[in-house]
Amino acid sequence: MNKKIDNTLVYIDYEKAVYGEANSEEFTTRVAMNTQEACSLIEVGFEYVTGEYNDGGKIFRKRK
Repeated sequence: MNKKIDNTLVYIDYEKAVYGEANSEEFTTRVAMNTQEACSLIEVGFEYVTGEYNDGGKIFRKRK
């Protein structure tokens, strides 16, 4: 179990180094309604967050 925690801590340290701590919880969000919109969001740095909803949208986020 300890090994899994150590791996998680490595990723947390990496995230802090890349994004800093001050804005670690601030995101800009967008919804893609089709593949073209999703690709456009990925190309400008957004990351996929969750699955499809009843309206067909998929949520993406990018750190501020």
